[in-house]
Amino acid sequence: MLSFDPKPFVFSAVAMSGSTSHHPERKTPVAAENYPVPLSPPLPAISKQMELSRAMTASSNSSIFSLSPSDILYHDDHLIAVNKHHGIYCETLLSSLASQSHELHLANRLDRDTSGILLLTKAHKVAAKLVKAFTEHRVKKTYIALCTGSPPNWERVTVRSGHGRSKFGAWRVYAASDVGRTLPGGSAVRSMETSFEVLSVNGNGSLREVSDSGNEGNVLVVEEKAVKEDGNESEIVVRAYPRSGRTHQIRLHCQYLGISIIGDVKYEGVYEWKGTTHHAHHLHAETLSFEHPVTGVDVMLRAPLPLWATQAFQH
Repeated sequence: MLSFDPKPFVFSAVAMSGSTSHHPERKTPVAAENYPVPLSPPLPAISKQMELSRAMTASSNSSIFSLSPSDILYHDDHLIAVNKHHGIYCETLLSSLASQSHELHLANRLDRDTSGILLLTKAHKVAAKLVKAFTEHRVKKTYIALCTGSPPNWERVTVRSGHGRSKFGAWRVYAASDVGRTLPGGSAVRSMETSFEVLSVNGNGSLREVSDSGNEGNVLVVEEKAVKEDGNESEIVVRAYPRSGRTHQIRLHCQYLGISIIGDVKYEGVYEWKGTTHHAHHLHAETLSFEHPVTGVDVMLRAPLPLWATQAFQH
């Protein structure tokens, strides 16, 4: 469990710089560039094999996948919204729908094991408008995640940090003050922000309505590594409101808060919980709100909760 003052605050970072050795008979070597240091842990050793196994299973299932009519959440002359199940690649779903339209484009993407709303367009121009809306954060999204960890001492929190690839290619959390700095691969640290609200702890709670108030709660500006406190491992359901659109954003911020998502072996999530082995992370794209790119009408989509989510509220 992370503990912090209810007022917005900033951790102080420890500066790290490379050292240069000198030799009396040689020129001083050029110092290596001082890259920013990631603040989240490297990928666990077990994650590589488990991710490979999950990827192979998803690839095998792609040849027999067929979208059910009940999974179509919205359909008009310009858009199709579907409820993607976990263990399915976006491209697999796109191929399954290809027979219904000659030209389909993904307006958003979900990780292989993330379920929920996937939005597709029937024309390139419409897709371009929606992609622009996503980029400009005019599309509002919420996610439901089932996590484990010490019960949070906050009801709402907003995490602001940096995001980027470490020298081994893994996505990591970086300090907010590192935003803009160059990473080993040549890219730069980008800003990342997610708001969270706790919905349930060990079955005590309920699925409240999505908040439109913009209440950020406590603000956590990331500047140092998180200290994960030992305590009773609880089952925690949170709703996430991503304010940016970075790869693995919610998964990384849950890890940083000490409440990794169940099944998310990349980011320290348990894969065995209550006697069950979990073959996918428990993250669900719950709602999507946007202005229709053609008609201008406000659209609000909601995907039915997966079984693991409904069970979490029935304890």
